[in-house]
Amino acid sequence: MKKTNLWYKAISKSFLLACAVIFVYLLLFIHLMRFEQQYDHANLFDGIYWILTTITTVGYGDILFSSTYGKIFSAIVMISGVPLVFGILFTLVITPWVETSIRLSTPRKASKKLSGHIIICGYNHLVETLVEELSENDIPYILIEEDQNLVVELLKRDINTIYGILSEEETLKNANISSARFFIANRSDEMNANIILTARNISDVNIIAMVEDRSNKKYLKYAGANRVVSPKELFGRFMGRKASDPFVSRLTGATEFFEGVSIVEFPIYPKSPLIGESMKSASIRSRTGATVIGMWKGGILSFNMGPDDYIRDNFVLLAIGSTEQLSKLKRLTQRPE
Repeated sequence: MKKTNLWYKAISKSFLLACAVIFVYLLLFIHLMRFEQQYDHANLFDGIYWILTTITTVGYGDILFSSTYGKIFSAIVMISGVPLVFGILFTLVITPWVETSIRLSTPRKASKKLSGHIIICGYNHLVETLVEELSENDIPYILIEEDQNLVVELLKRDINTIYGILSEEETLKNANISSARFFIANRSDEMNANIILTARNISDVNIIAMVEDRSNKKYLKYAGANRVVSPKELFGRFMGRKASDPFVSRLTGATEFFEGVSIVEFPIYPKSPLIGESMKSASIRSRTGATVIGMWKGGILSFNMGPDDYIRDNFVLLAIGSTEQLSKLKRLTQRPE
């Protein structure tokens, strides 16, 4: 409401400014017409007509100044018409109207038939891969995003998305949270806490929270999260297992988001055939079925991997997939097939 009031005030001020400028132009037009002794045009009607055709750069040429002062005045009116018309009209009228149209056409509710689904709050690279896995396994989901332009883009890519404020009850109800299977909070730690509190207030759904700072893990659990996933903590566990039992055959450390689909980190061992391969040439997806969504490089986790990024023996892959797919990738990271 406050934002709307500010917008109306801006519109009002701009409109009054435009009226004031046109009024000044009108007085100067009548004065210059009388100065040039064109008394037939020195009236209110012709003045408004000439000003409107000039500031919009139409200029029919039926009313012209012949004096130097008149021509200078005409040039000033034409030049000021660009910010006056296009600046005010497009910035404060047309653009907000287009944005409003997009907002009204952006879906805000999931289908009433949607149930047993995964609700994902917030989009990023990790979510993109997760959504891909969900689609391939025919697991229903709905993504909630607060950026309307991003919602439109995701819908074009056939990603089931609705628009809404993540910490509002109405948004979560619109995502059918009462019949959801899992709820994933994937924003900043502070935002996740608010989202979880809202979700827990209206539903007993199983909540998974992604945490950036592991010291905030307990607070997210206090807020109501059933499980809190910390990439840094997972990394520490993997390094500990690597030091104690580098060739353990069991698939350990998996974090199950939902039945049959987990996320795991895999250290690259010295004898792995992946060492020296680029992400493209490694063909991990076709060889194992698992999807690599991130990579630890020198203690830094990156989700922006390119096809030309090379795999080294001190890297750790973050992958998602089924137990069978992840087991194949585990063997591939340890020794030749």
